[in-house]
Amino acid sequence: MAEQLQKHIEKFIKINEQEFAGILGFCKPISVKKKQNLLVEGKVCNENYFVVKGCLRLFFIDEKGVEQTIQFALENWWLADYTSFSKQDPSGFYIQAVENSELLSLTLSAQETMLREFPLMERYFRLIHQRAHAAAQFRTRYWYDLSREEYYRHFILLYPEFAQRIPQYLLASFLGFTPEYLSKIRSKRIS
Repeated sequence: MAEQLQKHIEKFIKINEQEFAGILGFCKPISVKKKQNLLVEGKVCNENYFVVKGCLRLFFIDEKGVEQTIQFALENWWLADYTSFSKQDPSGFYIQAVENSELLSLTLSAQETMLREFPLMERYFRLIHQRAHAAAQFRTRYWYDLSREEYYRHFILLYPEFAQRIPQYLLASFLGFTPEYLSKIRSKRIS
């Protein structure tokens, strides 16, 4: 677990072994089972999760009772409801394990202390959040620029691992489709 986080951090900033040992001390390893909720709507998001192995999703339930997935986190991705996490307000989202997963958990208080003791981690988190924000901006643009079928094909081209790992109904939810519509698009591709 530790080696994976260290490699990820080192993709963005330079740290030495002593610094990493101190940083790692703020993270708590946890294991979660498939479909286990780490956060439910109405509760405060107290932890930011680094995925070592597995997959998480962030979703909400709309007024019709339909789950709408807005984000996935595979290996080497962080996931939290960042509004709830930073403001310590009740969340409007759920975080759930899509697969059995191994995570590193960082509480807000641990993160704040870590950032005071290791200010270089501010740069790390800024860079990963900028990357995530840019991806969200492109996702929004593709939603408007492309047909639904083009959007699906573009997404699968960029993220082929999702097509193999994410159940079709969750992928459909993320793309804003019904599972039936996604099935229709996928069957066109096969024929």
